[in-house]
Amino acid sequence: MAPDQIDGTGHFVAVIGGATAGAEVASRLADKGVQVFVFEQNARPYGKIEDGLPRWHVALRNKEYGVIDEKLQKDGVTFVPSTKIGRDVDFKELVEDWGFSAVVLANGAWRDRPVPVEGADAYIGKGLVYQNPFVIAFNHAERGDMPDAKYELHDGAIILGGGLASIDVAKIHTLQRTVEELAKRGIESDVEELEIKGIPKILEKHGLTWEELGITPPTIYYRRRIEDMPVMSAPEGADEARLKKVEAGRVRMVGKSTSKYLFNIEPLSAPDSLIIEDGRLTGIVFRRTKIENGRVVKLDETYEVRGPTIISSIGSIPEAIPGIEMNGELFDFQDWDLGRLEGYPTVFSVGNVVTGKGNIVASRKHASAVSEAAIEAYLGIGEGDRDAAIGTLAATGAAETVAGVLDALGDAEPPSEDIRKALLERIGKLHEKVGFTDYASWMKKVGAPW
Repeated sequence: MAPDQIDGTGHFVAVIGGATAGAEVASRLADKGVQVFVFEQNARPYGKIEDGLPRWHVALRNKEYGVIDEKLQKDGVTFVPSTKIGRDVDFKELVEDWGFSAVVLANGAWRDRPVPVEGADAYIGKGLVYQNPFVIAFNHAERGDMPDAKYELHDGAIILGGGLASIDVAKIHTLQRTVEELAKRGIESDVEELEIKGIPKILEKHGLTWEELGITPPTIYYRRRIEDMPVMSAPEGADEARLKKVEAGRVRMVGKSTSKYLFNIEPLSAPDSLIIEDGRLTGIVFRRTKIENGRVVKLDETYEVRGPTIISSIGSIPEAIPGIEMNGELFDFQDWDLGRLEGYPTVFSVGNVVTGKGNIVASRKHASAVSEAAIEAYLGIGEGDRDAAIGTLAATGAAETVAGVLDALGDAEPPSEDIRKALLERIGKLHEKVGFTDYASWMKKVGAPW
């Protein structure tokens, strides 16, 4: 909705990013009388729910679309689409000059973490592909709404990674290649059916074997052990017995995936150098590793693997925003509990932009905890269990961090009537620029994602 009048607490808060974490914070604050303005770089607010989840996640995708839509249509929430901070609006100006009581970064992690081998990025498009554009192109291929986004499948692909995203990349290969080979035999199928039932069951139904299809599966090369793969999280403060159970659960989950989708995993292997032939990346030299006291230790042994394509899926990091200092690949946060930035005392960060976890539940949980533990208290509207929220953020140290932040900030002062009026005029101009009137009409205009 657009704010026709000023009511509630008098506080205005900007949220950058409208997906899981951003919608959660916006909803919580709006429920407490704050006017929230959600700036979204895309036309639709769904972020990696739309473009990061492979297209077979139909039920989960639709469920999350509904959750986000409901939160962004609440009274007190104003959606500002197709507006990228750092391009359309200056970040420093937004924080310091617009009049917001607080600004919340919830813009996720859209940039692929670089391959940790010097010179690798020189071969993007020449043997090297990154996960994010690969999955986005796969998702949009059937719709044809991104003609410039293309992906290619190659038997025997080399995948660098070890998390759920790298498993998705492997599944794209085996599922889609199976669909193609079945089609050659006059058998209709699709990736959704294969993903639900598993490749072996579908092949058995048609009297075929994997070997008969002649597909060389991809292999994920992971620098840690199978039991270390982050497909299942260990609870904070878990004892050794609990950690062993989690590790056993990870092994079971990974084993189920490899048997159901027929890809391979080679653990304890870290990329060490590139194999270049005729100006293309044609393989990787891997170095064997071992795990000592939870750390990766590189060994002397190396081995070469050649393949038609190398897909890097080793994690995502935030896109740089002019005005925010970087510390290597990440924002230079003062603290990692609340995601605060040097020189911007009224800025907080929630979700994947600070946690690095692409998990939907984790993003929502972190957004809720930061809002309850700090943002709502700073705005003078907190009513929840701050101690529980602080405990959610970190097992140790977060209480001192939050208390120190609030002592340093004091109580937030709502903007004056003149500042609020000027802020609303700025929002109106942004809406006019993109043709936005209200959320429902806008979403009808830009169309459902699937």
